[in-house]
Amino acid sequence: MKDPDHGAKPSESGASAAGRGEAHKLVPRGGKGKRRRRKSSGSPSAVASRSGHPGEAGRPAALDEAEPARKRKRRRRSKAARPQGQAPAVSGAAAHETSITDKKGQKRGKKARQRRGLQGRPLASSGKPLAAERPAETQRPREASAAPQQPRKDELRAPYVTPSEPPVPLYAALDLGTNNCRLLVAQPTRPGQFRVVDAFSRIVRLGEGLGASGRLSDDAMERSVEALKICAGKLNARSIRRRRLIATEAARAAENGETFMMRVAEETGLDLEIIDRETEARLAVSGCSSLVDRETKSVVLFDIGGGSSEIAVIRIGDNRSSRLANHITHWTSLPVGVVTLSERHGGEHVTPQSFETMVREVEGMLDRFDGPSVEALESASGSGFHLIGTSGTVTTLAGVHLDLPRYDRRRVDGLWLTDEEVSAMQARLLSWDFAARAANPCIGPDRADLVLAGCAILEAIRRRWPSTRMRVADRGLREGLLTDMMADDGAWRRARPRRYQRGQGPTAASEERLRPHEGNKA
Repeated sequence: MKDPDHGAKPSESGASAAGRGEAHKLVPRGGKGKRRRRKSSGSPSAVASRSGHPGEAGRPAALDEAEPARKRKRRRRSKAARPQGQAPAVSGAAAHETSITDKKGQKRGKKARQRRGLQGRPLASSGKPLAAERPAETQRPREASAAPQQPRKDELRAPYVTPSEPPVPLYAALDLGTNNCRLLVAQPTRPGQFRVVDAFSRIVRLGEGLGASGRLSDDAMERSVEALKICAGKLNARSIRRRRLIATEAARAAENGETFMMRVAEETGLDLEIIDRETEARLAVSGCSSLVDRETKSVVLFDIGGGSSEIAVIRIGDNRSSRLANHITHWTSLPVGVVTLSERHGGEHVTPQSFETMVREVEGMLDRFDGPSVEALESASGSGFHLIGTSGTVTTLAGVHLDLPRYDRRRVDGLWLTDEEVSAMQARLLSWDFAARAANPCIGPDRADLVLAGCAILEAIRRRWPSTRMRVADRGLREGLLTDMMADDGAWRRARPRRYQRGQGPTAASEERLRPHEGNKA
């Protein structure tokens, strides 16, 4: 008599056998579609199913019909976790069901391996299980298993550099002034511009007491040496193509200036160059060349320093040079700065009367300067005349004018101020006492006793060359040094690399772009 269960579906035959308390093992036969049945050998799985314990063959038929997708995923995990060559211990109908679902899982895994992610990458490599199929104990944390993310190309190399070219060289400029020690490390980018890689600035007050004694004090030299040691560490940590290190008025005017330079070389390894006043004026102009508009025909640029103040008259004709310093027609260097002037007249308690006294002293120095008047400059340039101020004094005025909670160079550099706004800021600072000036975030306690002396020098310049507007420059000698070194090396004349498609060369437009930049010729 024919067995009624013969030919039933695998899941149904396994469930019915478990319900009758019998476990059968279905063994494939040599023929097609027919299998012979034999009794189980009392395997643990079969015993568990007879005793009513949960197992693969002892589950109710309703659960087996509802759980194939979930079970197949679990079986794939367990199969991946077993060593190769070890077969699972499955008995009865579960063995047959596993063999069929494994075949389906292999097909589905093949399709999954052929799928691709959103970025075009395969979801899993060939021959390896998907992440969801790996056993829990072999899955490492995402941070540990993932390969380190490759940095972006602009983080590895300077702008306009391809992997086949060497990196853009670095340039360094150091300015040891009467009040500050400043360092800039930069690399050239677009013509006439550069990107700052590292920077350092510290108030050292090297010229403290210089006006009274004529010598650099021990405390001032010690502060400067400590700051220069930090600069030396920054320079030695990088590969610098060219560098220029200068010292200005304090070292120039002091009796022991040369001795101090020898001490700096011994203790820091830095060879500083004491520049003259004409070079200082030209460097100040070079540093601010990008702030002079194309329509401007004449400019009076001034740099109010700690021990001296440089003033340059610039007239630009039809043939404009790439170096703004080539257009200087008159220049002077006043032997007065914010440190020396505040020490002579007092910087902490400044009254309107003492402020006017400082202004008149600077006006007397400007009277000896044989420079063109504002009428001559305006008549030659029409409406293209204005002032450019580069110093801590004018940047402080700009910060106070903007009511910045914290000094921000990006908002100050290049800012235009009208004549009325400058006068209002000076009157506002003059109305504050020392504590109020020190509490302002754009002044601070280090400059609270110097800012009004700088305003007095600025007022004297404005009376000599009245102008309706003034441009603020948060730049100076360091930027001038970098600009000159990069221009001398032709750093901006190098052709920008171009990428072409395979089998194609540069077009006529591309060849035009690859020519040297004519505007960088000195």
